[in-house]
Amino acid sequence: MKRSELNRILDNSLAFFDAMHFLLPPFARFSVDDWRRNKDHLQEIIDLQLGWDVTTFGMGDFNKVGLLLFTLRNGKLNSSVYPKPYAEKIMIVQENQVTPCHFHWNKREDIINRGGGNLIIELYHADPAKNGLCGGSFPISVNGMTRTLNTGDRIVLTPGDSVALEPIHAHRFYGEPGKGTILVGEVSSVNDDTTDNCFIDKTARFDDIEEDESPKYLLANEIQKFVCGR
Repeated sequence: MKRSELNRILDNSLAFFDAMHFLLPPFARFSVDDWRRNKDHLQEIIDLQLGWDVTTFGMGDFNKVGLLLFTLRNGKLNSSVYPKPYAEKIMIVQENQVTPCHFHWNKREDIINRGGGNLIIELYHADPAKNGLCGGSFPISVNGMTRTLNTGDRIVLTPGDSVALEPIHAHRFYGEPGKGTILVGEVSSVNDDTTDNCFIDKTARFDDIEEDESPKYLLANEIQKFVCGR
């Protein structure tokens, strides 16, 4: 991904959050200079990778296969410094913008449609011990009500709807065509994007950035490089 595209995506995302009246913490708008001025107070943000996360999952076409996330809070497993057992993210999903099929070995999460269009989630029965799918039916909780689905079934989350996902629930999601962009919330146990994502088709989680212009904002996984020089 080019830095110029990333800058544009983040500008557009900030405008969408404003339009949806969802307020982000002040560091969402930090410039590189702002980060450097605050470098003595960043350890928690760096260690827990709070902030912006934009990915095309290695595909190079954000509008087709991609996701924008902002990690608002997080903890760290087996840590006395960051003992929170929970995490929260806010995401933006466009119409027909796919997040590839994946599951988590450890994380349990609620996915919530916070407003906008409709979120389509395809669900598959996963076997985390075998790092793959196993087929068959499985229970799942939608809006607090348990139902049984078969692998490959879809659910549609309209604004206000939510689904509780466990490690057995591999999922692929995208915005329903013609319904608009969606503000998507995630409330979960501790999040670790470096070790707790199993993509069924071996998709990459993060993209390399081509520096064709200066960054307006920094992604969570690059604050340390730009601010601390490592």
